[in-house]
Amino acid sequence: MSLVVVSNRVAPTQANEPIPGGLASALLPVVKESGAIWIGSSGRLCEDPAKESFAEIESLGAGAIATVDFPAAHYSGFYEGFSNSALWPALHSRPDLIRVTDDDYKSYRAVNAFMARALIRFAQPDTIYWVQDYHFLTLAAELRRSGIVQPIGFFLHTPWSDRATMLGMPHHREIVSAMLAYDLIGFQTDDDRKNFEEGLKHDLGLAVTNGFVTSAYGRTRLATFPIGIDPDDFAARALKASNRSEVSRLRASLRGARLVLGVDRLDYSKGITNRMRAFDRVLETEPGWAHRICLLQIAVPSRGRIAAYGEFKRELATLIGEINARHADIDWVPIRYLNKGFAQSTLAGFYRLARVGLVTPLHDGMNLVAKEYVAAQNPADPGALILSQFAGAAKELDTALLVNPYDINDIARNISRALVMSGDERRERWQTMIARLKSRPIQAWFSDFVVALTEARRSAPRSTATVLRLPVPDNRGGRTAISR
Repeated sequence: MSLVVVSNRVAPTQANEPIPGGLASALLPVVKESGAIWIGSSGRLCEDPAKESFAEIESLGAGAIATVDFPAAHYSGFYEGFSNSALWPALHSRPDLIRVTDDDYKSYRAVNAFMARALIRFAQPDTIYWVQDYHFLTLAAELRRSGIVQPIGFFLHTPWSDRATMLGMPHHREIVSAMLAYDLIGFQTDDDRKNFEEGLKHDLGLAVTNGFVTSAYGRTRLATFPIGIDPDDFAARALKASNRSEVSRLRASLRGARLVLGVDRLDYSKGITNRMRAFDRVLETEPGWAHRICLLQIAVPSRGRIAAYGEFKRELATLIGEINARHADIDWVPIRYLNKGFAQSTLAGFYRLARVGLVTPLHDGMNLVAKEYVAAQNPADPGALILSQFAGAAKELDTALLVNPYDINDIARNISRALVMSGDERRERWQTMIARLKSRPIQAWFSDFVVALTEARRSAPRSTATVLRLPVPDNRGGRTAISR
């Protein structure tokens, strides 16, 4: 079997470089071990639509990374447009932030078709394709139109919102119909899967029976595969990182103060502003914590050309400035705000140093920061994790301090609780969480999905499919129909 993994971005092959997002950091170790070919954007754009050649293929352990230059004419509409100004806000329950045009959708479909053409050259009789995340919801439909019959699976790293929210997404019905060209669609949680099934039932009139739905493309299996990490590997990294210069400098600068840590992309879905307000509330109601605690918020720059992100960045910087102005002293600043990325090895050391991990997204598919924070802890003296009840990770890490990320008082109460929690309680909660992580490592997630994809494809009877003729734009902006 030859496995081809597809995502918008790939991880850097050089050690100690910041990794762009949770998806990339999750896939890096398993691609190294599995021998898969991982294909994604090179980060460069191609002005000549006739040129579709890959850049250099780099080895990555037993596997390899291949990159392709995306078409300049469509990339902005694909990435900043439909992917992150329509799909992302809809998937994260913010339809009020949807700002897209029909041209953005055409560009989204065009880039999916472009990637399909790039993938065809990898097709061998034993090839299976595994597509990652919302950038390529329609990729399987393009591959099927090109004659690919090999197994194609899809995994959604984000949530899938409730039906009412998803109906607000432009071209919702066309996209969901095209997704059924996948043999297997995987979700982070049962709630996400059920939301998708509700849409199939009410919007397309398709019933899901024993986890399968039949469409024009044959049978598609819908299943839940909560993504994990390699907790033993991450723990070893955290221990080793304790002596890194950045970690040592941070430890020295605290001068004995307890560290509260947040690590996120700079994104409105991560609940960062409510987190800041909750920390402000702690200092207002319990002034005795002055000089004794410090919040370090690392916010990795993200999608700065999108208006909603620029506005959020300004709002957050203003809020942090106001909080620090209220509480700071000549020798102490309550919130340290870093708008930059760090290597995973450095972050592991920061996690281990923090007494409190603050992970409070408003809506998140899984959130691997929560799992990495747990894995990084010193078993003899672990920190306390505060976790949003609306993160997929809360389904597994239910002995964390679970909070409503919209309730500032709830977050503030639990910050105070975490700061004074006894060592015995912290160890008890941590032991339950680390056991969960070890029972579901990323290697199991990876192998379980590949096995399920192979089995789903074998059991897909195409002769019983009912053809759906749904209009979708082709990559030239015209109209065509899904048929098989």
